[in-house]
Amino acid sequence: MTQELEWLEETPSQTAGPFVHIGCIPTFAGIAGVYPEDLGKSPINDGAAGECITITGSVFDGTGWALRDAMLESWQPDAKGYFAGQVDADPKVSGFCRFAADAGTGEYSLKTIKPGAATMRTGVHAPHISLWIVARGINIGLSTRVYFEDEYNDADPLLARIEQRHRVDTLIAKKVKTGEYRFDIHLQGDNETVFLDL
Repeated sequence: MTQELEWLEETPSQTAGPFVHIGCIPTFAGIAGVYPEDLGKSPINDGAAGECITITGSVFDGTGWALRDAMLESWQPDAKGYFAGQVDADPKVSGFCRFAADAGTGEYSLKTIKPGAATMRTGVHAPHISLWIVARGINIGLSTRVYFEDEYNDADPLLARIEQRHRVDTLIAKKVKTGEYRFDIHLQGDNETVFLDL
């Protein structure tokens, strides 16, 4: 029998707050010794196959201010497009990373290998990295993806579903030079990044 719960009031939502790093990545927050190593320190281990890349960027609020307390998590396949746990996946690629924006500059940096195209239930997805973003003022973590301007993205099933075609560009990392990309995230405004309802 299902009980009615209309007499309970919904708990107010909370933002991540400025202290989210203390619990999730204490070493980054300057608190050593909580864990031997922060969980998700790197998505790859030494010897991972593929092209090593660095993605840098900032998370900007609606006024254009770079958030200095943003924390991000990334999830990606290996260089052949396999996710950790799949039969042919590279054992040196966990695919998961947790990192934060610099408290002074608001810039984040992700060092990883460039992912390959991944076959999923909805088809073959262009090389991409999934991101989850939390920070002060964000009530529910935001999900998005990072694609690469030097890859073939036209057939990607997710990008094809974006009706406002000019917004696809908000998901594309720009190549700065060999092995380096720039991906800025805009929470509001004309350049608002496409966020996914996951």
